[in-house]
Amino acid sequence: MKAFQITEWTKPPALVEVPRPEPGPGQLLIKVAGCGLCHSDLHMMHMPAEIGEGIGWTVPFTLGHEVGGWIERYGAGISGLEVGTPVALVSIRSCGTCRTCRQGYDNVCDLGVVGRGYGMDGGLADYVLLENDRPILPLHSLDPTLAGPLTDAAATTYHGFDRVRSKLTADATVLVIGAGGLGSFGVQYVKALTGARLIVADVLEDKLRRAKDYGADAVIDSSKTDLVREVLALTEKDGCQAVMDFVGNDETLVAGLRCLSKLGTLAIIGAGGGVYKHDLRGPLADKEADVFAYTGSTIEDTRTVLKLAEQGMIRNEVEIFPLDHVEEAYARLEAGTLDGRAVVRP
Repeated sequence: MKAFQITEWTKPPALVEVPRPEPGPGQLLIKVAGCGLCHSDLHMMHMPAEIGEGIGWTVPFTLGHEVGGWIERYGAGISGLEVGTPVALVSIRSCGTCRTCRQGYDNVCDLGVVGRGYGMDGGLADYVLLENDRPILPLHSLDPTLAGPLTDAAATTYHGFDRVRSKLTADATVLVIGAGGLGSFGVQYVKALTGARLIVADVLEDKLRRAKDYGADAVIDSSKTDLVREVLALTEKDGCQAVMDFVGNDETLVAGLRCLSKLGTLAIIGAGGGVYKHDLRGPLADKEADVFAYTGSTIEDTRTVLKLAEQGMIRNEVEIFPLDHVEEAYARLEAGTLDGRAVVRP
């Protein structure tokens, strides 16, 4: 079968021919319908050996952790599943038995350091092998070709949204910084699931247009105006009860903290490598505000997002590429010229 693999550290990935895997006891083979692309894939392509091997990754491995497909075959010990069932695969690997898994935070299970598409073979192939049935979530009305981005981009965003959701009352204001692949889902959750007022900031006109289409109450082009000044003007100097930063660079970290209201919360979701170079206690202690960051999403987050999509409460806009054009899809992702998320279909 065909697979798009990192074959050597820091070398460009390649579309190669590999043997189709066969499921052993307790394992399942999934026929891939579609696999979403993620910015984290781009980081993996440039990862040096000392970092990759230091966290337990080995090459070669097939990229792709946003996977939808159909159950193709399974080994002994699997029951209650039917061949041909459309499924989405939870993007984060977890054990289900450790303390964090038992508490419902399977997104930080130690097992998740290595997973499908990051250190193990993922979904940019005709088939993907699962070590057990834990990642499987059956689909009902959703097309498995399009479900992949819901398992990571949408579910990761939902995890952060859910942690600030209690603050998003009818008299609250939330700021979304960055309305791209993840931020656009954040915009939709705020409007579909809360009564809070929503301000969206971005530097690209098309992203702001889409945010407005999704129901944003105000949009700010932060390339042309001072974001903090505009937010404080819109909130009568009160600030926002929640800020969801989908960029995470130096500038947005500073702006996000300054835009917080008293008792506000900053969720750092974007992996922009930002550094806050000032006394952090000041902007937090003076307002008794707090800040958090996290990785990925839980199984329950993913289940909730799939249900929202099946109910038509969120939109999942994608561009589809054939597997033979996967390099073009990644180039578009890196250049920021995609209209929605990229999905590669074998």
